[in-house]
Amino acid sequence: MLRGPLHWAYRRFGPAYPRLAVLGVLSLSFFVVAGGVWLLDLCVDLDGGEFWRIFLVTMAMSVVEAVTAFLVLSKLLRPADPWLQGERAPEDAVAAWRAVAGMPQDFLTFGRFVPVVFNVLPVALFITWELDEGLFPALPIVIAGVAVVLLYGVFVRFFGLEMIGRPVLEEVSCELPDGAELGSATVPLVLPSATVQIFTFLSAPFASPEDSGLDQLGLGVVVTIAVSFTLSLELSGLLLRSIVEPIHDLQQGTRRVAEGDLSVRVPVLGTDETGKLAGSFNQMVAGLAERERLREAFGAFVDPHLAERVLVEGTVLEGEEVEVTVLFLDIREFTAFAERSTAREVVERLNEFYEIVVPVLAAHGGHANKFIGDGLLGVFGAPDRLPGHADCALEAALEIVRCVRERYGDELRIGIGVNSGPVVAGTIGGGGRLEFTVIGDAVNTAARVEELTRDTGDDVLVTAATCGLLERAHGGFVDRGETVLKGKTERVRLHAPVRAAAPTAPTPRALRAVRR
Repeated sequence: MLRGPLHWAYRRFGPAYPRLAVLGVLSLSFFVVAGGVWLLDLCVDLDGGEFWRIFLVTMAMSVVEAVTAFLVLSKLLRPADPWLQGERAPEDAVAAWRAVAGMPQDFLTFGRFVPVVFNVLPVALFITWELDEGLFPALPIVIAGVAVVLLYGVFVRFFGLEMIGRPVLEEVSCELPDGAELGSATVPLVLPSATVQIFTFLSAPFASPEDSGLDQLGLGVVVTIAVSFTLSLELSGLLLRSIVEPIHDLQQGTRRVAEGDLSVRVPVLGTDETGKLAGSFNQMVAGLAERERLREAFGAFVDPHLAERVLVEGTVLEGEEVEVTVLFLDIREFTAFAERSTAREVVERLNEFYEIVVPVLAAHGGHANKFIGDGLLGVFGAPDRLPGHADCALEAALEIVRCVRERYGDELRIGIGVNSGPVVAGTIGGGGRLEFTVIGDAVNTAARVEELTRDTGDDVLVTAATCGLLERAHGGFVDRGETVLKGKTERVRLHAPVRAAAPTAPTPRALRAVRR
């Protein structure tokens, strides 16, 4: 109910808000004192003079106490002043949070015996003197009554101070560094409820003294019920709001996390149990966000599908023999470009180029297994099985050629060799460093086939092993004959996709290269 007005006041008054709000909370003590005098008048038949004298004296002492309390609270708020005035360093945020969140508890524990010495005893002595009932048993009863009224006022003030601090805490808690030490509460939340019961219990002796008749007994019952359903209800409402609002914030935060928002933080509104819960929630979300950042960083160095598998199965993926299609890509005459360019220009060109190539591989179900300078090894069918891996690899190669032509024209040419066959896929390495790779003759063959694109002039060359696995035509092929690849003994038949074939027939030198 008061959340909206308090936020408006915070926006309106800015750095002055906490102390102005403190004045508002301290003014509540005058109503509590007035209620206590009224309750005394119901229990004891005061004449007009006695009532007003007791009222004025207790009010005067309340004014003195309120001024003293304001000075103490202003001092407690002093560590928050730099943050309120615009300083946004992490240490300023922590200091501001501790000052505002700890203000109710720190004030409650400040000068523990001062209220008894300077409030309860003087007021009780004055009321006993005014009643002229003698010191015993009147004084102990009056002391008990004044103490309960004071205790009620203390807890109204406690929850009031907690409430006015929430607009500040909601803002400052968003700037707290993760894992900041915020302290803890020593005032249990059940204590105000015990105060309510004590207050209700002690109101009965005041309402129906021993020499009262049935009419006074009835009045005592009415007073007791009134206390239970007014003062107790008000205090219970303050306690309820101090618990329900943080829980509502946690519910909203949980919903946003479930929707994938890991930037959410709930306000840490106090040092009590709900504040600890909110702080733990923020630490949990920060941990989830850090895990997601690590996951994204891992995915930047490793294929995202491989990263997912590693997260599930662990870092060691046992080697397994699988049939895959391998795509080996290389930029033609890149060495000459590197010689006449700076290192920064070379890296920028490669990154720009791979920004085109890698998404195409991923879109067709493959992944960039390894970057080798201006070359790239793409794998289709490992670590996850991929039906139709040969078709996927060939379509990826043709789309890469098209994208590179559109982006660079004749400025940059590439060669791609595509081959299919069995490989062993798994992690290799040692000394705490592992790498997922594919090992086998199919990989070496793809690299040798890519080298021949320089002789044939084709952008893509495909082995017969891959063509035998194709399920689609892909626009047809041009037969480039058979050749013995470097380091091989068996002849390999090659085909050039029409969509990426050289515009003219291979030169005699190229034909000899592929048919010797």
